[in-house]
Amino acid sequence: MRVGIVGAGVAGTLLALRLRQARPRITVELYTAARLTGDATGVSGGLVRGFERSPEACGLAAQSLAELRGDRELSESAGYREIGSVYLLPAGHDPAKSVATVQALLPGSATVLTGADLRDRYPFRDLPAGTTAVAELQAGYLSPARLRSVVLARLASGGMPILAVPVTALETVPALEPAPALRLGDGTTVGYDAVVVAAGAWTPGLLAASGLPVGGLRTKHIQYTVHLGRPDGLGVFVDDLTGLYGRPEGDRLFLPGVGDQRWDVDPLDDWPDPGLNAQVVDRARGRLGLPGVRPVRTVVGTDCFHDPPGLVLRAAVPGAPVFTFTGGSGGAVKTALAASRVAATALLDR
Repeated sequence: MRVGIVGAGVAGTLLALRLRQARPRITVELYTAARLTGDATGVSGGLVRGFERSPEACGLAAQSLAELRGDRELSESAGYREIGSVYLLPAGHDPAKSVATVQALLPGSATVLTGADLRDRYPFRDLPAGTTAVAELQAGYLSPARLRSVVLARLASGGMPILAVPVTALETVPALEPAPALRLGDGTTVGYDAVVVAAGAWTPGLLAASGLPVGGLRTKHIQYTVHLGRPDGLGVFVDDLTGLYGRPEGDRLFLPGVGDQRWDVDPLDDWPDPGLNAQVVDRARGRLGLPGVRPVRTVVGTDCFHDPPGLVLRAAVPGAPVFTFTGGSGGAVKTALAASRVAATALLDR
């Protein structure tokens, strides 16, 4: 069996690793971009935790975190820092099912907090009545770029071809023999038994250039700014009420952000939005009481989003073994270890 994977972000590299782990004799060829610094993996803040509001996503996130913590070489190579996490929830949301999942996979990690608990333990301000949160001890952040590098090194040492060759289109032969092929930048084509596009923000454009349906995948601008001045006693956090999220960056810096609303952007759109920076600062000052935060640098990129979100193997061509593995919607690194295992199993079963 021959599988071609287009894209060497966290999703593509981990999928290649899972396929080889499941079937050591399978032939997998991984196509990378000429440089590996401008994609979502290269700019992601790398927040990882077990809790997610969706029980399905929570299962994948908690499994991924348990595997990361259980593989010392992997966690150290990926720069994992365990500093805890707190996830603020609006009134009326019951997190019990997801908390039970976290507790089963990461015993003793998760605790449900009331608004009073939050005010006593953390620097949150002006919380609406009924606000609750899930705090986790076993959570933090890593470097997705370093995670990718260590996985690529493992693949290369195992003899997997890693090809820095541009892929311009996907092709399929008639339905009687639906074998896919990749058209490369030099005009040649390479055939496979299955093709998976895991190219993040480049995925919708590659599908469209190939005359294939985009399938609900959209590009979106992502942006955050590293600030000088960080809140005391707070690790990774997500505020589902205001959309604010963040984490510390070293001893003195703080990385807050909010979701950008620039959709369907070019994957190479790297223009920062000053208005978004101002919005982040305003929310951080209001929720965390940080009047003195000062911007140091702004990081921008693009990612691939899907509704509903999730890093899932999706069929791109009915009746043909052409798939996408993207759509993590800005948070794929949390679930990537487990999601890639699930995707590899699904691909091999098909």
